[in-house]
Amino acid sequence: MEQSATLDIETLKITQEQFILASQSLHLQRPGCGAVYPVGLYGWRKRCLYFFLLLLLVTMIVNLALTVWIIKVMNFSVDGMGNLQLKQDGIRLEGISEFLLPLYVSEIQSRRDSLLVLGSEKNVTLNARNHLGQLTGQLSVGPEAVEAQCQRLEVRSKDGSRLLFTANEEEVIMTTEKFTVTGSEGAVFGHSVETPLIQARASEDLKLESPTRTLTMEAPRGVEVSAAEGPLKVSGRKDLQLESTEGEILLDANTIQLGSLPLGIYTAAPNQASQEQTVYEVCVCPSGKIYLSPAETSSTCQAMSNICLWS
Repeated sequence: MEQSATLDIETLKITQEQFILASQSLHLQRPGCGAVYPVGLYGWRKRCLYFFLLLLLVTMIVNLALTVWIIKVMNFSVDGMGNLQLKQDGIRLEGISEFLLPLYVSEIQSRRDSLLVLGSEKNVTLNARNHLGQLTGQLSVGPEAVEAQCQRLEVRSKDGSRLLFTANEEEVIMTTEKFTVTGSEGAVFGHSVETPLIQARASEDLKLESPTRTLTMEAPRGVEVSAAEGPLKVSGRKDLQLESTEGEILLDANTIQLGSLPLGIYTAAPNQASQEQTVYEVCVCPSGKIYLSPAETSSTCQAMSNICLWS
């Protein structure tokens, strides 16, 4: 028993000695205050930060100055911008305006005391489209011509109540009281013309001419050719024919002169032709030719006259 107790005591001592040695070898120390490190930016980092802050401040000042300059130059206000004014019923532009892209508006109107001018270096084209986007009308004003493409073209009076001119694919209608042609060569019509009245000016002559073809005037109730204050002349290079199929030809005047009529010879009294004759009668051949024959107590017209034999 004593020996075992002695071993336990020795073992306890060895353990205490090992603990002490181990503690000394570790040399444990209490944590104390270490080295002090500075907090912040120093050196080139600090200089770069100040430089960027200064650059940002300069940029803000320049932007602010440019904004103020643009507002002053463009004349921004509560009502609009410069010549552009925003109204409740639309936009109002003063002076000359230039549009680089297409402009879509429902109405363009000028001021009451000025004109509306649309200008372009090439041409000005106005298009009208339906709800499907299809082109229904076009007006093009170019350097050589003005072209209008539409189903119906109408020209009205200044108040819009009267229709003055209309044109479509089938006909052209003019409803004005007068249609005046001031050209030196007059008006040339390639086909028929339908009108109730053709009248010249008070101080000018009226001339209807067909140089190479015939001139025909037709009307269901008659054709009237009159000259109220001057002579009426109808001339032709060849035959002049007056024909009435169901009526009569009436020559009503104080004096009717038929010049250059051939003179027929009365065969019953051949010596009478050499005498002075002042009175003649008008004879008509079966073919319609008219000639003069010396007037006697009875008719001197003969069906077998040499005048009638000429035809």
